[in-house]
Amino acid sequence: MALCKAGATDIGENRPQELKRRGDLIKKSGLEVRLHEIGNLQKNKVKLIAESVSLIHSVDSLSLAEQISRQALAVGRKIPVLIEVNSAKEPDKGGVMPECAEELFLNIRSLEGISVRGVMTMGPVCENAEDIRPYFRLTKNIFDKIKNAYGFDGEPILSMGMSDSYRIAIEEGATLVRVGRRLFIKS
Repeated sequence: MALCKAGATDIGENRPQELKRRGDLIKKSGLEVRLHEIGNLQKNKVKLIAESVSLIHSVDSLSLAEQISRQALAVGRKIPVLIEVNSAKEPDKGGVMPECAEELFLNIRSLEGISVRGVMTMGPVCENAEDIRPYFRLTKNIFDKIKNAYGFDGEPILSMGMSDSYRIAIEEGATLVRVGRRLFIKS
């Protein structure tokens, strides 16, 4: 609430239940924000956020995109989404493999209940933030290839970088960064 009162207009959450709960609290207070689902999204949880989410950052399969589309149509809207790319090919992380991102885009772009706005990557955890640069660069190349060949809906979004890597992400072309911890650290 403090961030919203201070002027934050975009709020992200990893868990759909928390996104719904926080969104309801913020709405009751009379504040207006855009809610972002930034975590791994299970198909059975889409219904919780279908009415209120402004952007889903983690679409990594056709089946998830189809569920989002169904739930969006059920509540009479089109939900903006990003394709999550597993740029480091980490087996324990979500995201489509880089070489399959364009195919996923082509398979989901015509679903009636979603609007594909761009691409997102987490990148691997690196001790030295500079080591993440090649993964951001790879994702930017995928983003540019899809954008130039087909276009995204609306203003294209390239979501990369978090509290420890946002500067490098911006240098590599990110148009949206996900900072959280940095906002709550006392200096």
